[in-house]
Amino acid sequence: MDLFAFLPLAALLDAAYGALTGLSDLLTPVAGASAAALAVVLVTLIVRALLIPVGISQAKAEQTRARLAPRLRELQRRHKKNPERLQKEMMALYRAENTSPFAGMLPVLAQAPVVGILYTLFLRPEIAGHPNELLAHDLFGAPLGTSLVSALFGGTATPATFLVYGVLLAVMIAVAEVTRRVFRPTPVEGDDSPLNSPPCCAWSRRCTT
Repeated sequence: MDLFAFLPLAALLDAAYGALTGLSDLLTPVAGASAAALAVVLVTLIVRALLIPVGISQAKAEQTRARLAPRLRELQRRHKKNPERLQKEMMALYRAENTSPFAGMLPVLAQAPVVGILYTLFLRPEIAGHPNELLAHDLFGAPLGTSLVSALFGGTATPATFLVYGVLLAVMIAVAEVTRRVFRPTPVEGDDSPLNSPPCCAWSRRCTT
C-alpha cells in the first residue's frame, strides 16, 4: 500500500517537492548539478536552527533525568514487588520535579516528518504524477537518486561515489560526537552509575571489576 497515494499526504509531498525544486533552481547558478543537495543541506540547517530552543529543553530534561536517577533506583528497590505503587511513586516524583519520563522527545518527533519527507523525495521516480527532477541532480558526481548499496550492487559506483559517501559518513560521526558531548548530562555528585560517568571512567570501572 502506497501511503502517499492518500490525497493529503500526496499534496504535502508535492508541496515539499515544489519548495525544494524552487530552492534548488535558485541555487543552480552557484552550485550547478549539486544545487538539490545544497538545498537539502540548507533546509536541514534551517530546521535545526528552529529547533535550538527545543534542543536546550532536551538537554535540561536529560540533566534532570540524570539528577533523579539515584532516587528512581531507590524507588525501584523499595517497591520492586509492587509495580503499581512503584509507578505511582515515580510519577509523583516526576510531577514534583516538573518533568516527565518523556521529556526531551520533542526534537525527535519534530524532525521526523521533515526527515521522512526529504528521504521520500529522493526515493520516488514520480511525484504527484510528474517526473521527479531531483533525481537528475548529483553531489560532486554521486547521483542523489542512488544509494551506496544500489550503486555497489548495480555496478555504477565510481570513485566519486565512495568519496562523497565517505565524507558524509565522517561528517555524521563528527556531528553525533559533538552533539553527544554538548548535550551530555551534568554529572551528579554521589551518583556512580555509568550514565553519570565519563566514558573512560565507566570503562575503567568495568575493566577493573
